[in-house]
Amino acid sequence: MALAPSDLAAIEAAITDAEARTTGEIYCVVTDQSGDYAETPLAWAAGAALLGPALLLLGGIHVTAPDLVGGWAAEQVGEVAERAARSALIGAIVLQAALFVATLVLVALPPLRLALTPRVFKRDRVRRRALEQFAAKNMHLTRERTGVLIFVSFGERMAELIADEGIAAHVEARVWDEAMAALVAGLRRGEAGTGVAAAVRLCGEVLAERFPPTAQDNPDELPNAVVILPRV
Repeated sequence: MALAPSDLAAIEAAITDAEARTTGEIYCVVTDQSGDYAETPLAWAAGAALLGPALLLLGGIHVTAPDLVGGWAAEQVGEVAERAARSALIGAIVLQAALFVATLVLVALPPLRLALTPRVFKRDRVRRRALEQFAAKNMHLTRERTGVLIFVSFGERMAELIADEGIAAHVEARVWDEAMAALVAGLRRGEAGTGVAAAVRLCGEVLAERFPPTAQDNPDELPNAVVILPRV
């Protein structure tokens, strides 16, 4: 999913219009993906390898001791049992190694790796990158601490909204739910530009109501253009 030039222009126009009616600052950052999730293939490969012995049993492979009634000596019984146990152990190790390598290679494919990463881990990675961008772009240095970051990560189809303390002290977190719902709905429809622009407009309405502009004193402290980050 990517933003076309027309989408970028529409979002920038929405930000400009929203900020004309408030002292708040809206800043949009988008990225293809917030993490590489390199640990996901290793976790799945280890899990598959641990299933190796269970797969042997399910496949009907069992280790049995020889029948003592057939004239076997105690020494022969011990030797045969030892060979059988060793063969079973080697087979299990080989199977586990094969499962580990095959799963590692398969899950390492980017689309599958992302799909098999638990949602909670993706949410955490998106949240952390959004916070990093909030600090990196110096959004906490606006004059009245009224910056709002809208961060969108297309790969995970997730978004974060971070409001600076000047806003958070007066606006409950649930107030932003409508804006975030509009954004996520756009992502799910494959209309990212429409979703982000809608979220900007709704955020602008919240900010205009609570932080109206001061006559002749409403500087534009942050760029209105959408910032596009490279994939991690």
